[in-house]
Amino acid sequence: MPKSVLEAVRMGYWDFEVPDLDPSLFDPSDAMPGTKEKLDALAERAAAGLPLWHEADRRDAEAPSLPRVPR
Repeated sequence: MPKSVLEAVRMGYWDFEVPDLDPSLFDPSDAMPGTKEKLDALAERAAAGLPLWHEADRRDAEAPSLPRVPR
């Protein structure tokens, strides 16, 4: 079973989803959607085997992300 999206794609599993993970275990991104910074954050998550999306990620230009959850 693949451990990351990247590994799954290499194995031909195009519908693989990383299991849900407690959001307090990884940081949200304050980068605006569509920016290089956001794509870099998503690439880092994919490489680390983390879910691509965090519930506190910034969603648009007007609303920065929610405060980080203390670990």
